[in-house]
Amino acid sequence: MNMETILPAEIAELAARVVAENKAAGRMVAIAESCTGGLVAAAITEVPGSSAVLGYGFVTYSNDAKIKLLGVNEDIIDAFGAVSVGVAWAMAQGALKKSGADIAVAISGVAGPDGGSASKPIGTVVFAVAVKGQNPEEVVGDHKSFGSDKSRADIRAFATLHALELLLPPVP
Repeated sequence: MNMETILPAEIAELAARVVAENKAAGRMVAIAESCTGGLVAAAITEVPGSSAVLGYGFVTYSNDAKIKLLGVNEDIIDAFGAVSVGVAWAMAQGALKKSGADIAVAISGVAGPDGGSASKPIGTVVFAVAVKGQNPEEVVGDHKSFGSDKSRADIRAFATLHALELLLPPVP
């Protein structure tokens, strides 16, 4: 078997940009993933030289993992649910603190086919970005609805793409 990447081209190309642009900017990144289960880290590590920008990837699929590995306060999960900007923000802050990276992105969502609710239907994914030196009270979060008509694979792919976009350095 001889293949360049196991990932869809769109994800592989964006991951290559994330590595190249963060390397050029001298930025280290960290990822805290729930519904993507490590896909963002996997996309980045498909790129040769990715160790220059990625030191930590946390797969915190369960609430227990979010609490133990990232230091997410259980009260936030109880109050807002795991799929909330508040929890994603706490995940991103935890990943930033534990990794010493320059930027951390967190992803939590409902990929389906089960687990959706009226307030958080399947396809709901939340993201948060934490940047070293930024006021931790300034929440940088994003709420996306990729659609309950999408497959689990589609939702996870869309979430991976969006997380990779969030890791691109700002254009000067």
